[in-house]
Amino acid sequence: MENSSYTNLSPEEFKLKATETNTIILDVRTAAECAAGIIEGAVTELDMYNGEFEEKFKSLDRNKTYLIYCRSGVRSVHACEAMAAEGFTNLYNLRTGILGYF
Repeated sequence: MENSSYTNLSPEEFKLKATETNTIILDVRTAAECAAGIIEGAVTELDMYNGEFEEKFKSLDRNKTYLIYCRSGVRSVHACEAMAAEGFTNLYNLRTGILGYF
C-alpha cells in the first residue's frame, strides 16, 4: 500500500527517523493495545477506532514530521491517508507495525 502522500519505512528506517528533530511518533492503536507496550516517546491519544481520531489529529502541527504505527501496519496506512487528505505532508508509516519493531 504505497502512496505518494506518505512513505513506508522499515523498522530500522523508522528508528533512525525517530532521532531527527521536529519528529513526533503517533501510536494509533487502542488503549488496551498500548497498555501492552509502546514505542518509547509515542503519543497514544489518537486511537483509530474510538471515533475521535480525525478530530484529534486536525489540531496537530502540520509543520512537524509524523512517524505513525499500529499493530501490523494497516491502521497506520489509513491514518497516513486521512492526515494527508487534511494537508499533512511529512508522514511516515511503520510498514511492519509494532509487531516487527522490537
